[in-house]
Amino acid sequence: MPQMIFVNLPVKDLEATKSFFGKLGFSCNPQFTDENAACLVISDTIFAMLLTEPRFKEFTRKEIADASKSTEVIIALSAESREKVDELVDTALASGGSPANETMDYGHMYGRSFQDPNNHIWEVMWMDPAVVEG
Repeated sequence: MPQMIFVNLPVKDLEATKSFFGKLGFSCNPQFTDENAACLVISDTIFAMLLTEPRFKEFTRKEIADASKSTEVIIALSAESREKVDELVDTALASGGSPANETMDYGHMYGRSFQDPNNHIWEVMWMDPAVVEG
């Protein structure tokens, strides 16, 4: 079985957050989704557990960071082309997301970012396969 990643993110409004990511083309696995959590399927091996703040608090003794004031994590996703980077980020911005950082364009690497409705930062990156392969 390939290794998987489950990123746990606190959310203020679970339904609004699910709706936002649905507009980006992501689905939720109903087996792990209820009124307090949603398992956002990003790929076959990448998932984001969207947890209401009370549910998230059950997993930590620390305070939940206010993502509108501080950054604890930046989630970076690869894209198959520069066009797919633009497509995903433009859709996020049109669906209620907000800009996060300036566009990065190094020719062989291109990326843009957005904040979701809970102010978590998502980067979407494309890298030229010829450069990656060495």
